[in-house]
Amino acid sequence: MKNFSSKTLLPLLAAAALAPNAFADNAVATGVSNALSQSKVNVSFRGRYEGVKQDGKDNANALTVRSRLTVNTGIYDGFSLGVQVDNTTAFDHDYNDLSLNYVGNDAVIADAEYTEVNQAYLKYSKNNFSLKAGRQRINLGEQRFIGSVGWRQNEQTYDGYRFQYKASEKLNFDYIYVYNVNRIFGPDSKKPNDLRGNIHLSNVDFELNKDHKFSAFAYLLDFDTAAALSSSTYGMTYHGKFGPVKVNATYATQSDYGDNPNNYSANYYHVEAATKVSKVILKTGVEVLGSDNGVGFATPLATLHKFNGFADKFLGTPGNGLQDIYATAVTKVKGVKLVATYHNFSSDVNSVDYGTEIDLVAAYKVNKHYSLLAKYASYNADQYATDTDKLWLMVTAKF
Repeated sequence: MKNFSSKTLLPLLAAAALAPNAFADNAVATGVSNALSQSKVNVSFRGRYEGVKQDGKDNANALTVRSRLTVNTGIYDGFSLGVQVDNTTAFDHDYNDLSLNYVGNDAVIADAEYTEVNQAYLKYSKNNFSLKAGRQRINLGEQRFIGSVGWRQNEQTYDGYRFQYKASEKLNFDYIYVYNVNRIFGPDSKKPNDLRGNIHLSNVDFELNKDHKFSAFAYLLDFDTAAALSSSTYGMTYHGKFGPVKVNATYATQSDYGDNPNNYSANYYHVEAATKVSKVILKTGVEVLGSDNGVGFATPLATLHKFNGFADKFLGTPGNGLQDIYATAVTKVKGVKLVATYHNFSSDVNSVDYGTEIDLVAAYKVNKHYSLLAKYASYNADQYATDTDKLWLMVTAKF
């Protein structure tokens, strides 16, 4: 047998010790390479005309296009990455975009020209647990309290951490910590584009059976940059089906939180019933955002355009609160989805008649790549805000 000297043996021992690491590094590199090779790249474009006619303001017209690039990697050892970049460009800028340099009396259309990293996150998933860290889209429930404001060309996203755990087929837990909210207005806006603070969002979803589902939630919003919006909200939502009738109901209570200078405690409830008659789905409901000490129940992180009329007259709850009694009809004619809604708005306290609104929507999906939408809203003011008409024409392309 050959006699190895220490000078010969030591390098061989070092090589033997490093070999597993070399193989491991190679395996990691191969796994990462495979994950990257499985990445999906999507491109979408959303072109929209929005026209606003509002008493006391000059007519506003906006022709904007949102371009979006989305990259999602494959999965390696439970890890994946997601990145999304948006650009909004205005080809007709005859409107108040709320920017600092705007001068005039045009009505507001909150679609500022802006390029941003809309999402950028690392996700880990294993078994029934997942963690997502970074900038991300968050839509909870019907987005009544927490949403992404997806209707606007600049989306609302959240910087933070999301933990989700599926305990069973019928029980799910969701906890989110957010330290910054990226709002829709852009960095040059008169309104704060970043809401910084300590935000805790918790949801527990429980399915009793296929016809009866419950969700309990707690939303603690402590803003450093907007203390008057800080609040704690606790509530429960129920989705049920009784024969041909579907029922949705939500109750919540809210009070001041953190450094909010206001002292209040207000309630929220929403009850809706829906059924299908022939080819028409009929819905009716009442939504109430209560008031206390002149402060209305607030939902600053909601996708507000979905609620209380498309004219967006109630993006902030009035000091007297809000009661929205509405009825909706939905049908489809030759592939075109048609929706009509009537709202009657009044206060929760002090018996103030705010006004009424009619909303109309026509949507058509051409194919898997293209869709068309037309939407109209007409708010008739009584004792709140001003008469407002809005029209949208939109085309979306996704590849």
